[in-house]
Amino acid sequence: MDTPDINAVKAYLLDLQDRICAGLEAEDGQSKFEEDNWQREGGGGGGRTRVMANGAVFEQAGINFSHVEGPSLPAAATAHRPELAGRSFQAMGVSLVIHPHNPYVPTSHANVRFFIAEKEGAEPVWWFGGGFDLTPYYGNEEDVIHWHETSRTACEPFGDDVYPKYKKWCDEYFYLKHRDEPRGVGGLFFDDLNEWGFEKSFAFMQSVGDHYLPAYQPIVARRKNTEYGDRERDFQ
Repeated sequence: MDTPDINAVKAYLLDLQDRICAGLEAEDGQSKFEEDNWQREGGGGGGRTRVMANGAVFEQAGINFSHVEGPSLPAAATAHRPELAGRSFQAMGVSLVIHPHNPYVPTSHANVRFFIAEKEGAEPVWWFGGGFDLTPYYGNEEDVIHWHETSRTACEPFGDDVYPKYKKWCDEYFYLKHRDEPRGVGGLFFDDLNEWGFEKSFAFMQSVGDHYLPAYQPIVARRKNTEYGDRERDFQ
């Protein structure tokens, strides 16, 4: 199995955060993301948090990069994965939540992440995960079709079975059992991805990350100037 390139993953994630922030700032046209760099107490990594509040379009938007590491995993983590015991680890990712002012613009969530656990003299244990999903307050068929078509496009180079598999996983993952209803209209969700080898698995994570803005930004552009009143905001 090809060797994981941790530096390449980190460079991609930082660039993805930059690109998504730039795209959403352009769509908002008024506010900028404020950045907060943080470090874990006692060492072990840190991150770069970016938040936009009370923009012209986005009421609240957070796009966060984190990279944490340690000499060993907590017992709770290794109980389910005994192969991780006694290994140092690194975990990194970008996660975001976007909440617009206008209730005709859907909320969206996305994340892409990488995990690796290493031990001297042993093959590393690693995987990718991530996805994105959309929560409209007022459903619009054109938007939902665009969202899912872009999701399909992200998956197509990797095999015909990939999109149906990860779309279904998203639908199941975000099903609210206590309400007996889905959270939004779904999208993609994947986890524990390593069976393709590092290069192809990394390429898939990049494709999911790279297709988030093309999936979401056109919907924002179409709906952000739709008139709304207190009734719609109350529903939101």
